[in-house]
Amino acid sequence: MKVPKVSEPTGIRTVMDAYSSKIELAYNGSREDLDPYIPADHRPMESNTSSFGALAHLLKASLGSGVLAMPLAFKNAGIVVGSFGTIFIGFICAHAIHILVKTSQKLCAEIKRPSLGYAETCEVVFQNGPKPVQRYATFARELADWALAVTHMGACCVYVVVIAESFKQVSDQYGGPSWSVTAFCGLTLVVLLPLTQITKLKYLVPFSALANFVWLGSICICVYYCLRDPPPISSRNAATSISGLPNFISTSLFAMEGIGVVMPIENEMIKPNHFLGCPGVLNIAMSAVVLMYGFIGFAGYLNYGEDARGSLTLNLPQDEILAQTAKTLVASVMLLSFALIFYVPVDVIWRRTQDKIPARAHRWSLAGLRFFGTLFIVGLASAVPRLEMFMELVGAVCLSVMGLALPAISETVFRWGKDLGTYHWVLWKNILIVFFSLVAMVSGVTFSIKTMIENL
Repeated sequence: MKVPKVSEPTGIRTVMDAYSSKIELAYNGSREDLDPYIPADHRPMESNTSSFGALAHLLKASLGSGVLAMPLAFKNAGIVVGSFGTIFIGFICAHAIHILVKTSQKLCAEIKRPSLGYAETCEVVFQNGPKPVQRYATFARELADWALAVTHMGACCVYVVVIAESFKQVSDQYGGPSWSVTAFCGLTLVVLLPLTQITKLKYLVPFSALANFVWLGSICICVYYCLRDPPPISSRNAATSISGLPNFISTSLFAMEGIGVVMPIENEMIKPNHFLGCPGVLNIAMSAVVLMYGFIGFAGYLNYGEDARGSLTLNLPQDEILAQTAKTLVASVMLLSFALIFYVPVDVIWRRTQDKIPARAHRWSLAGLRFFGTLFIVGLASAVPRLEMFMELVGAVCLSVMGLALPAISETVFRWGKDLGTYHWVLWKNILIVFFSLVAMVSGVTFSIKTMIENL
C-alpha cells in the first residue's frame, strides 16, 4: 500500500528558509572577520615585481640627475654641515615616504581596494577622515597631482639646461659655433619634439635601458675626476652662513626626493609587505641613496669648492677627452630620458581635458599638447638658463609640499580619532614635519627669487 506524501506547510518552510539564510549570512560575516581583506591578494597578475626588482627600480629612480647637483648643495652649506645635513634630509624624506606607504596600505585594507596611487591616497584619506576635512578631498588630490606635474616640469627644465650647457662646452672646446646657452636650448627641440610624440611608455623602455648604462659610466668618470687630486679638507668651509641653508635644503630635496615613483613601485610588488620594515626595500634604497649623494656631494665640493656648478659634469676639465665624453654622455642620457619625465605632466593635464574634447580629435589634441608643452618647457629653460634657480625653486615649492607636508597631513587625518600614540606624539611629530616643509618652502622661494632679481 502506497503511503501518501505529506506536504510541508508553507509557513513552516518559509520560516526555516529565512532562519537558514540568517545562519549563512552570520557564517559568511564571521568568515570575513576571521579572514581580513589583504590588498596584495587582489592585485592584477601584472603586479609581479619581486622585492629585488622593486629595490632596483627605486634605486634607479632615486639615483637620477639630482646626484650631480649635490656638490652645489654642499657649497651652500659647507662640508661638515652638508655631510650631516644630507643624512638629516635623507632621514626626513625616508620617513615621509614610509608614512605615506603605510597609510596607503592600511587604507587599502579598510576600503577593500588592491592598491592606491599617491594622489588617490590623499583623496581617499580625506574622504574617510573626520567630517570637517572631507570637503577637502578633491583639493588634496588636485594638490598632489599638480605638485607632481610641476616637479617633473621643473626636472625637464633642468634637463634642457644641462644638455645645452654640456653641448656648448664641447662645442667651444672643439671649435664649434660660439652660440649662447639659450641658442643651444632651442637646438634641443630638433630631438625633443619628435621624441615627446611617443605616447606609449613601452616604446620608451629601450631609451631608458640605454640611458641606465650610459648614466653609470658618466657617474664613474665624475667620481674619478673628483678623487684624482683633491685638495686638503681644511681648504673648504666647514659651514657657511645661515642664508645658505635654504638653498642647501631646496637643492637636496630636489636631488633626493623620489616620492613620485614610490607608489607605482609598491603597487606592482608581489609582496608589498617587504617594502617597509627592517631592513625592507625602502630602508635599503634610501640608505644607499644617502651614502651615494653624500659621497658625491662631499667629493665634488672638496675638489671644486666655490666653483661647484648645478651639475658636476659642468665642472669637469674642458681640455680632456674623457671629461668631454662624460659631458656628452650625461647630455645624451638626459635627452633620452626627457620623454619619460615629460610623460607625467602631460598625463596630469590630459586626464583633465580629454573629456571636454570630441573623441575624434583626441589624437591630434594630445599631439598638440605634447608639442606645445615641449615648446613651453624649452622656452622657460631658455628664458632663465640658470640651473641652480630651477632646482632650488622646484625643491622649495613642489617637493616640500609633495614630499613632506602631504604625507604628514595624510597620516594625521587617517589616524585622527583612531591612534595618535601616547601623548599624541604622531600629531606633534607631523606638525614639526609640516612646519619644516613650510620653512623650507618660504625661505627657499625667497632666496631663489632674490637671486633671480640680482642676476637680471
